Amino acid sequence: MKAEAVLHFTIPVKELDRSEAFYTGILGLTKVRRNNHMVFMRCENSYFVLTLSENEINPNVGDKHDIHTAFVFRGDAYDAMKKMLAEKNIRVFKEEMREHGTFRGRSAYFHDPDRNVIEIMDLHGEPVPE
Repeated sequence: MKAEAVLHFTIPVKELDRSEAFYTGILGLTKVRRNNHMVFMRCENSYFVLTLSENEINPNVGDKHDIHTAFVFRGDAYDAMKKMLAEKNIRVFKEEMREHGTFRGRSAYFHDPDRNVIEIMDLHGEPVPE
């Protein structure tokens, strides 16, 4: 047996209104529907859910970024996103140019309102298998 796709994943949040505004207003993603404890979101053909969490949200210590969610913004869109983050006083705490590994290109890491780490990547080419 083999799954054919990832249907969705969940990002824990503390305030739905604030998180919905961040993911739609900052990242430009689309709200599909909402109920009293979840906002279903779409990024092109991929889906994720912002879900109210009763637990503490602290996936990474300090500015570590091992646990994160990555979105593709290619070329000029990547540059425009970085400019907008600066204008909105959203601190990019790490930038890198990956020339080796599975995914290659420029990337930048920052926090959402609940300290979940978000990566944007100017992805060059397709993923490189081992």
